[in-house]
Amino acid sequence: MEGIYYWIEKWAELRPDKAAILTDDESLSYAKLKDSIDRYVTFLLEEKGVKPGDRIAVLSHNRHEIIILLFAIAKIQAIAVPLNVRLNPHELEYQLRDSGATLIFVEAEFAAHAEHFRTIEGLEIESFAALEQLPQAKPYFNEINENASFIICYTSGTTGKPKGAVLTQKNMFYNALNNVLTLDITSKDRSIVLLPLFHIGGIGLFALPTLYVGGTIIIGGKFEPDKALQLAEKHRATLVFAVPSMHQLMLDSPYFDKLDLSSVRCFYSGGAPCPKELINAFYEKGFVFGQGFGLTETSPTVFLLTLEDAPRKIGSVGKPAFYNEVKLVDDEDREVPVGEIGHLIVKGGNVMKGYWNNEKATNEALKDGWFYTGDLAKRDEEGFYYIAGRKKEMIISGGENIYPLEVENVINGLPDVKEAAVIGIPDERWGEVPIAFVAKRENSPLAETEIIEYCKKYLAKYKVPKEVHFMDELPKNSTGKIAKNQLSQLINK
Repeated sequence: MEGIYYWIEKWAELRPDKAAILTDDESLSYAKLKDSIDRYVTFLLEEKGVKPGDRIAVLSHNRHEIIILLFAIAKIQAIAVPLNVRLNPHELEYQLRDSGATLIFVEAEFAAHAEHFRTIEGLEIESFAALEQLPQAKPYFNEINENASFIICYTSGTTGKPKGAVLTQKNMFYNALNNVLTLDITSKDRSIVLLPLFHIGGIGLFALPTLYVGGTIIIGGKFEPDKALQLAEKHRATLVFAVPSMHQLMLDSPYFDKLDLSSVRCFYSGGAPCPKELINAFYEKGFVFGQGFGLTETSPTVFLLTLEDAPRKIGSVGKPAFYNEVKLVDDEDREVPVGEIGHLIVKGGNVMKGYWNNEKATNEALKDGWFYTGDLAKRDEEGFYYIAGRKKEMIISGGENIYPLEVENVINGLPDVKEAAVIGIPDERWGEVPIAFVAKRENSPLAETEIIEYCKKYLAKYKVPKEVHFMDELPKNSTGKIAKNQLSQLINK
């Protein structure tokens, strides 16, 4: 395997003038992108003394330099450590120390963070300004080991310290194949990158897959719904991937109906459960809306819903992507029958090497080549899969299993509900009982009793929330997922 730098090198030869990256005010052709990567390589090697295996961190909102830096790191066979801009300096310090990063590029907005990092011995801090005056590229050859570590992506850390999932260039290659083959991504596509590039979703959906096939990616900085839609119109985006909360913000934007978005062949969602009402709203406006499912540890794609099946399988995350093998198993690792909920395990070239410096967590997650995701799912008779929630979030009440996602889907069916989350709390009689947190739409008179009565129509009595707590907004992590650990903390205070 040649490594992911080869993708750019080859497209620079075949279609040098084709646009690879578009921003607000800049267009990088494949030839210019390759030259920029080569200059970064020379800079990192000669001016920063980077060696294969060195960890290079990045703290920044989305910008095209991150993509260039990733490919330069790949060519050198160093290891990228993208950092979550929403974390505080102390949380980031843990990840920098844990990864052993020796160099970090920090966007100007986070200068105060950089000052905090100066206490980390052996860490050199650099601004993106250093990349504005680059040396001429010098030839550099490095034989690629496809299984060498390429990127450390830290998980959300909803329980305990975040773990660094170690992904390889081989993982990036198989993730690209999984996406382009299943969704027919071609060189004609223009994918707008809305998810943060510190997250594997921003990198793998669909930035790298689009560049793999010689397409164009659009990068517009920090996500703002109005700006995202304007960029989509300006650059004639064909693929728009986002998490549900981002899709909702774009749909609510006054620009959604004003702009010409006819170039978009698909809005696509992942990262969190997507309410059917939101999906239907896009269909009502004449757009195809697809869903998939993945994890940091799988680079990230596991399931994809093809655009042909999307309209008739609303709510499903689709079938396993092209080079993925999956099973649903019980607690004894026996496969469960069709229609029953089981623990999702995954095998494929996109599955991580393991967790950085964490052999115990690696051995718990990877067994006989299978990755135990911690997610629950079921499949129907046609082979389509549906996510039922996290295994650790399952509520056991009076010996009965309650899957929070099932209850959340019912509550989200109420027109006045913006979003909902269900967790379990201890109960002396039943062991655990479900309670709900709900964000109402503006000026809604919706009351707790209405939600409980509505749930009684569609759910068994033991699944109905015993309490409903209203919030203006539910807490989220950096990828748009509802942070249920924070909800639990509110109850336990």
